[in-house]
Amino acid sequence: MTADRIRRTCSLVCVTGLASLLLGWGSLGSVTTQAQSGGRPRTVPPPTTNPSEQDFPSPTTGQNNRSDVRRGSPLDIERIIERFVENESLLLREFANYLYRQEVRMQTLGIDDRPTGEFYRLSEVSFTENGQRREEIKRFPPSTLQGLQITPADLEDFGTTKPFSITKEDAPLYSIEYVTRERLDELNTYVFEVRPKRVPKFQSGGKRFFAGRVWVDSQDLMVVKTAGRTLPEDKNNKFPRFESYRENIEGRFWFPTYVYADDVLEFPGSSVHIRLEIRYTNYRRFETDVKVID
Repeated sequence: MTADRIRRTCSLVCVTGLASLLLGWGSLGSVTTQAQSGGRPRTVPPPTTNPSEQDFPSPTTGQNNRSDVRRGSPLDIERIIERFVENESLLLREFANYLYRQEVRMQTLGIDDRPTGEFYRLSEVSFTENGQRREEIKRFPPSTLQGLQITPADLEDFGTTKPFSITKEDAPLYSIEYVTRERLDELNTYVFEVRPKRVPKFQSGGKRFFAGRVWVDSQDLMVVKTAGRTLPEDKNNKFPRFESYRENIEGRFWFPTYVYADDVLEFPGSSVHIRLEIRYTNYRRFETDVKVID
């Protein structure tokens, strides 16, 4: 059976999940964005040149940094973790009240990283009159991807996967270790290594986990960047390493605005080089016309 005849699925989550989790306009320079409705400015650095070569350390990476961390000190790691996972739960609830535009572009790449095929999908995420969330497709040409097949489950990931995966409810399923402090553009951040304590066998529609690093803003104690991959995988379902950036919306919330992946997915007998970008724009809070009459 030739490689072209083997069904392969590239499942993608924008995260933290959905990220998370995470389009191919080619090589990008530094992109500067402003908060869409006021708030703090945000500069998105250029994508990592070769994310497939990134190495994410074990959960014990930050142990040497914990010697001067104590309860009640300015760097109280347990308190920071508690606060940012609580904020992830808050952001997940608030995210469900916002409308936005979502643009997904994935390319398969050949020799010299030239595109050999493309998947493109532009949609508006909004609400019906009775308040149910819906996705209205604006542009969705036939896919020309080479060696990959996008399934309905993948489209579900693109449209509805939550980008806030390490919530208060899911935190007990993860090992979260402090790594270091890091300046991220104009922000001072704490960096944490995150790994699931147990990775189940891959199942279509099953629970997804994030493994990688998160950057937490030291002022708001909210996640502003994630970098890693989604688990579990199997031989026919692969996830690329990705970087996901968030932007301050309305001076209150850090919502995802840009996800980037450039990775080689290894399948039995073949490798597929892909590039993915997802952009979230035009955030605005859903306002209903329904009024309560006493």
